Amino acid sequence: MTATLEASYAHCRTLNKRYGTTYYWSTYALPAVKRHHVWALYAFCRYADDIVDEFNDAEPAQRCAALHDFGDRFFADLEQGTSDDIVLKAVVHTVRAFGHDPETFRRFLASMAMDLTIGTYRTWDDLLGYMDGSAAVIGEMMLPILEPTDQRAYGHARDLGLAFQLTNFLRDVAEDLDRDRVYIPQEDLDRFGADPHRRRVDPAWTHLMQFEIERCRKLYRSADIGVAMLPPASARCVAAARMLYSQILDRIEDAGYDVFHERAHVSTLHKVATVAQVAMRRN
Repeated sequence: MTATLEASYAHCRTLNKRYGTTYYWSTYALPAVKRHHVWALYAFCRYADDIVDEFNDAEPAQRCAALHDFGDRFFADLEQGTSDDIVLKAVVHTVRAFGHDPETFRRFLASMAMDLTIGTYRTWDDLLGYMDGSAAVIGEMMLPILEPTDQRAYGHARDLGLAFQLTNFLRDVAEDLDRDRVYIPQEDLDRFGADPHRRRVDPAWTHLMQFEIERCRKLYRSADIGVAMLPPASARCVAAARMLYSQILDRIEDAGYDVFHERAHVSTLHKVATVAQVAMRRN
């Protein structure tokens, strides 16, 4: 039986709540008529990411083929205007409702494919090439739903996407090593004499992490400028997500930059309380 649109959005909501709790709880600062659209975009990204990282231990060539198949089905369904897929049905509806540029989804999928063949990045600019499609583009996807009052919000939305992902990279160093990936530029590792493969917090690692955290906070400061360019409800949603995600950096610092033995996180209770507090703001 073909899934209904309501069932598709409900499935997307479940994926968001299970795997992206910061984003999920932050959506409750949005009007109810918009929340499910954010859940759909999250589910699209999660689906593709799972093909790359969790696809039944398949070989890279098989994962690449599955990723291309997912993309082909999405673009065909988008052109058709509907889908029978439990995730894509909601995604197609959201994209057509808000007029998203399909190119943003192509850029996202292209970066996901890079994870199948590239494990390191020589320079920050090289890493930004990957993050354009894996992170900055997420900020672009969100803008039609958030409806900024100033088009200059575009660049700041991209910076927020970059900040979120760089935060993930710093938090998930050990997990990424297990997948033979290092998302910290090699030029930075060389500069400080740091080596994540040692999985040890030494002075070189501490100095490297301090440098990367400040780079990340600079991106968050740029994003803050863009928040002021959003309608109040959208601003509250983004401010909540930004506040919670940036606190992961605080947790990393509190742990003495040890990202090898315990994953830095913000509790669900704190997330819910923070979103409730932000949601009550008038402006």
